[in-house]
Amino acid sequence: MSTALSNSSIFETNPYEGHPNLSELEAEVLWQYAKLSQNIKELIAETRRVSEAPDEKLLKQLRALEVKMGLVLTLFKASVWAVINEQPMADASSAYADTTADDTIRH
Repeated sequence: MSTALSNSSIFETNPYEGHPNLSELEAEVLWQYAKLSQNIKELIAETRRVSEAPDEKLLKQLRALEVKMGLVLTLFKASVWAVINEQPMADASSAYADTTADDTIRH
């Protein structure tokens, strides 16, 4: 990035050092703010660059992942269906019988 090269001096030397109206601590704090500001400017420039044009490599990877996830979903559905079909069929009359009020003792 061109901004990183042109403004790299802010990261190397403190432009506020030796200022007659600033204490050493104030100059250090202002320098940290200047470095933070430069980092944010670089981040904004990079996010603009990324958002303006889609990343073709990332799109290809996401498309491949989408296909794989579709296959996984299909296989999962088939597995669930196979498990359901393997279960033995219970007697239809006893499967849905309401036994909550049944006090009959069975031996």
